[in-house]
Amino acid sequence: MTITHLVTHSGGFHADELLSSVILSRLFPGAALIRSRDKTWITPDNGRIIYDVGGDFDAGAQIFDHHQRPNPLREDGQPYSSFGLIWAQYGRDYLRAMDVPEQDIEAIHASFDRGFVLPIDLVDNGAVNTSEAGPLFSGMTLPVLLESLKTVFDDREADADDRAFMAALPVARALVEAQINRKAAKFRAEAMVMNAIEAAGEGRVLDLPMGMPFRAAVEKTGADHLLFVIHPRGSDWTLTTIRVGDDTFDNRADLPAAWAGLTDAALENASGVAGAKFCHNGRFIAVASSREAVLRMADIAVAEALAE
Repeated sequence: MTITHLVTHSGGFHADELLSSVILSRLFPGAALIRSRDKTWITPDNGRIIYDVGGDFDAGAQIFDHHQRPNPLREDGQPYSSFGLIWAQYGRDYLRAMDVPEQDIEAIHASFDRGFVLPIDLVDNGAVNTSEAGPLFSGMTLPVLLESLKTVFDDREADADDRAFMAALPVARALVEAQINRKAAKFRAEAMVMNAIEAAGEGRVLDLPMGMPFRAAVEKTGADHLLFVIHPRGSDWTLTTIRVGDDTFDNRADLPAAWAGLTDAALENASGVAGAKFCHNGRFIAVASSREAVLRMADIAVAEALAE
């Protein structure tokens, strides 16, 4: 069936139908986006996908509302918004349209659902409140930021709400696509890191061909012996630490205390390595001008860490 119309409600908008529109407009770029509460539009019909309006959820009939009772729930009992319903139905096709490799589709679909879609669902249904982020961050949550793009109260031109929705759509699209691209990149990186781990053997330094996410693969393979990572960065080379977890800045080993905050000649003198250029005061990254220099710095850092 050819989809000719994407239908959601008119008036002010929330994050869930805006983000649903991102998914659907990518999959059906030729379909007209209609914002209406007219019964003639929000009733299922051939060539039509209806979402966040219509009072029913029936994937076979292409209607994805969540405001009715009983409302649609996930297997664990948490409520869906229209975004969650659309992602469950069309998310895999969206990932394919984003050129995500087939072998990564299920993992990325589940990861995006858990980390991005579910929070939108919960906020939209009032199951959580953005104020729980704390007074400093409550206004910075994604649903609040997206909804801040709505028209202001005294812009009462007939098409004001529709104009605001269409202006917000590319912003939402950029956020969704960035999230998907980053998740897909992590899967590509994982394969490269695993090859580097195998090449490192029992060595303490992971040698990567470029900067990339590495800790997930290090933990997945149980490479607990690794302490530091090196990789090129432009014309320089970097030496970085490996954090012990997502929720901490603690490292498996820190760079030498004598290097902290030093640059150029001062760092060369402290380390004894010609070409040493910079060490962060936090001792989690250092920079050298050549591969030879960064390998020498890595050897010194390993020796000091093992001696502690």
